Amino acid sequence: VQLQASGGGLVQAGGSLRLSCAASGRTFSSYNMGWFRQAPGKEREFVAFITNIGNVLYYADSVKGRFTISRDNAKNTVYLQMNSLKPEDAAVYYCAGRTGIGNYALPISYAYWGQGTQVTVSS
Repeated sequence: VQLQASGGGLVQAGGSLRLSCAASGRTFSSYNMGWFRQAPGKEREFVAFITNIGNVLYYADSVKGRFTISRDNAKNTVYLQMNSLKPEDAAVYYCAGRTGIGNYALPISYAYWGQGTQVTVSS
């Protein structure tokens, strides 16, 4: 599967953005999907996870209550709605897909990655 992330941009603290990740191929509904982010000089970190049919969701503690992951398998797209953004949320955001098992919060558990979309939050 090929993934294309979009929707990043510049937003003021307290604002909102919705990221999208469009997938190619007919088997998108087979993939569990995750969002990760990476700030300059930092390791890539887990943000959110959703199972292939959307029945199980996980979030990093730092975004819980502010971010929402969702998916539309008919549109081959996964979303990340980000509200109440903070300067520390600024990073390049990546979507990722996997069909295997393993810790959903670890980048190594994902075989497929989008190219990333930049989110900048001004204070």
